[in-house]
Amino acid sequence: MRRNSLSAILVVLAAGLLWGTVGPAEILAHSQAGPVAVGGARILSGGLVLAAITLIVNPGAFRALPRDAWPSVLAASAATATFQGTFLTSAARTGAAVATAVTFGIAPVSTGLYERIMLGTRLPRRWATGTACAIAGCVLISAPHGAGPTQARADIYGIACGVVAGGCFGVYTVSAKRLISANVNMLAAVPVTLLLGGAALAPWTVPSLARLAAPRSLALVGWLGPVTVALAYWLYVAGLRRLTAATAATLSLAEPLVATALGMGILRERLSLPIAAGTLLLLGGLVLVSVPRPRAGPGPSRPPAPGPQAWIPRNRASGRSRLTPHPAEPENACRSPGNCLGARDAKVAVR
Repeated sequence: MRRNSLSAILVVLAAGLLWGTVGPAEILAHSQAGPVAVGGARILSGGLVLAAITLIVNPGAFRALPRDAWPSVLAASAATATFQGTFLTSAARTGAAVATAVTFGIAPVSTGLYERIMLGTRLPRRWATGTACAIAGCVLISAPHGAGPTQARADIYGIACGVVAGGCFGVYTVSAKRLISANVNMLAAVPVTLLLGGAALAPWTVPSLARLAAPRSLALVGWLGPVTVALAYWLYVAGLRRLTAATAATLSLAEPLVATALGMGILRERLSLPIAAGTLLLLGGLVLVSVPRPRAGPGPSRPPAPGPQAWIPRNRASGRSRLTPHPAEPENACRSPGNCLGARDAKVAVR
């Protein structure tokens, strides 16, 4: 398949659009459960939805997972669980703005480096330029503006958790790309990674089951699990089939852009000048990465390269030593007596 096709780009952007609804949904829900518990319930419910679909469509898909696929599956599972815990911890200690800027600023860089190291993929200049623009825009959008009690705190541990979360995003993307390259059935691999990641967060999820059973929490998990995990992860992995991991990670930066738009439209947040500038930078970076580079058109037609040449005198009667090229005979011209005779006759006629 052609890499970086338009349909794959749109699919990954759709996944980013769905992921961009996570923050506004949590704000609107006002769930009493802790953020890590909500994150565990989110990926666990999303994994259960995908597992049920897999059992209906292809019951033997889970048994068909090859042994050599499990290292990548386990790496993706660990990255999924760690991302939920570290990102939400970063948001709790530094604020959602700084956590988003650090995590999604690190994500495309870490993905590109992992892909270069693990898969040997060359990173074009367009990716580097577009990623730099998108990261700068993400920082401007997510950075806190103004002073007040809600201003983000510069917590070293929280910022470190954001860096780890961005690295985990890259690990998941490259692991999924390796599974796709190995022709592993992703309809089975994706739910396994989510279920294992959700099981790793069970120590935080199980004690909060009573709070998660509240109507607002149930509605929140009902949106986050089936839509922002099951559907969004599947769209992201489907796009990875025809995209490089680095490009897909950069396109995922559409998430803070969508979250900003929803904040303005639903939460009535005001658009400041830095946010407007960041939005333009982010859009420019996404366009630079998304639009395929025009291929050079066919150059001017050139005559075919001459084959072996036989050199004969131009005018034997003049005695001059100047030679002129004459097309050589084909190698199979004298495979039979008839062919040899025809070739000699043609040469005599030319002379």
